Amino acid sequence: MRRFLTPGWIGLHAIALALCGAFIGFGWWQYDRAQQGNDRSWAYTFEWPIFALFVVVMWIKMIRDERAGTAPAPKVIEEPAEAAVKREIIRRHEEEDPALAAYNRYLARLNAEGGGRG
Repeated sequence: MRRFLTPGWIGLHAIALALCGAFIGFGWWQYDRAQQGNDRSWAYTFEWPIFALFVVVMWIKMIRDERAGTAPAPKVIEEPAEAAVKREIIRRHEEEDPALAAYNRYLARLNAEGGGRG
């Protein structure tokens, strides 16, 4: 339980409480407006408490995830199968023409960074 009393978690708890209080307050304010004859405010009367409920659900989910130790796994980027062939071709060209090989490495890097868009 002490891990939820760190400065980061205390900040998250405070944000969750502030958001819930604000959303409930906004819902009450819209209820008062609806009572005065503003028909559109009836929808907001029910919408703001739903937002507060969403904050509570996400707060509980974050606590459960932390207790279970489930952190999102880092995305592993796998090298395409043809990368080894490309490296071999570049190596051969490097022996023959270093300027061409440097240009091919530059193009390969651009292709890798751009995600292969053409």
